[in-house]
Amino acid sequence: MTITRFAPSPTGYIHVGNLRTALMNYLIARKAGGTFILRIDDTDPVRSEEKYVDGIKQDLEWLGLHWDKVERQSERLDRYADAAEKLRSIDRFYEAFETPTELDLKRKKQLNMGKPPVYDRAALNLSVEERDALRAERGDGVWRFKLDQERINWKDGILGDISIDAASVSDPVLIRGDGQVLYTIASVVDDTDMGVTNVVRGSDHVTNTATQIQIMKALGMTPPSFAHHSLLTGPQGEALSKRLGTLALRDLREQGVQPMALLSMMARLGSSDPMELRSEISELIEGFEVSSFGTAPTKFDVADLFPLTANVLQAKPLADVADQIADLGVPADLAETFWTVTRDNITTLKDLAAWWTLFSEGADPVIDDEDAEFVAQAMAMLPEGPFDDTTWKTWTGAVKEATGRKGKGLFMPLRKALTGQSHGPDMSATMTLLQVVKARA
Repeated sequence: MTITRFAPSPTGYIHVGNLRTALMNYLIARKAGGTFILRIDDTDPVRSEEKYVDGIKQDLEWLGLHWDKVERQSERLDRYADAAEKLRSIDRFYEAFETPTELDLKRKKQLNMGKPPVYDRAALNLSVEERDALRAERGDGVWRFKLDQERINWKDGILGDISIDAASVSDPVLIRGDGQVLYTIASVVDDTDMGVTNVVRGSDHVTNTATQIQIMKALGMTPPSFAHHSLLTGPQGEALSKRLGTLALRDLREQGVQPMALLSMMARLGSSDPMELRSEISELIEGFEVSSFGTAPTKFDVADLFPLTANVLQAKPLADVADQIADLGVPADLAETFWTVTRDNITTLKDLAAWWTLFSEGADPVIDDEDAEFVAQAMAMLPEGPFDDTTWKTWTGAVKEATGRKGKGLFMPLRKALTGQSHGPDMSATMTLLQVVKARA
């Protein structure tokens, strides 16, 4: 069975970059009829907060990405301790005591010598007495996994054949001095314990994947299949990381972005397949192939989500938006007409409020000087409401007969006088909803 997972850290709200990872893993699992696990990476007790756990779940539910089970790493600390003990027993785990300042000096010295800034394994040469003395002086050290300094190879689902020389990588820290278990070992244990078969994540994890493969093999475990997607950039190729705070899913939701607009874009962004707006997640599942994604940085422009959102809304029946329309105060008997008239003229559902204000309170008329006399004459001919779908045609016909105006010179000044806008829905339909005409004054 295919098993995938999304493993966010509850130290903040998830953003579009996280979503790309979550969606790919979700689609792989669903296409194969497998299992999608939501795994909360909450081993950091200081930075992890329940409000972010709740927020992650709310965001995924908003998008319709439903998980099959939830796991929490904070509840699995005993398993990580068992794995750490096994690594110690096979001499692949060692304690190191360098301070951050000492490590920084070592890195700078190596760089000045033209060498890669790799940890020099000085801790391996410490005697038992020296370790005890350092522990007494500085407290518990960090625990590093001792890499076999050989090439680590795997066939990546997106990047193809990968080969990394472990000698060019520092022995990774798996447990901090304060005892906190870090992502690398927790993920190794979880992926294998939970039977994860496919892992898709960002290309910034490639080196981490190499070390995890060695750790898995050292523990007698079989690595899953890995695929590393490209990272998102801004529309000009700029780093997106500094803007991710404004691209949190909850912020996009607040701005009115529709779930299927976002999912349709993210399911194809960076792939060889064209982006096509879909109405159901099942359509995204059917056509998804992780191998179709490229390796180049992928440009993402949040502005592209709004035309897609407008297209999503145009296809929605009244039933899907009835609650939002009712909340505006639109009478039930006008709801269908209101939605029919407005849905092709909004970008997000938030735009509905302005239309109802126009219909129910009237608009401030826009009248060009050269049209003032004409508009005054036309308004004097406008019948009293309520209006219906014949009012506009009958009225403008009478105005045309009386003034001689026709075409744009007839219709545009009247539209602007009634709606305050030079564009919008068909005026025959608009008149059926227009309840107040300020231009009469």
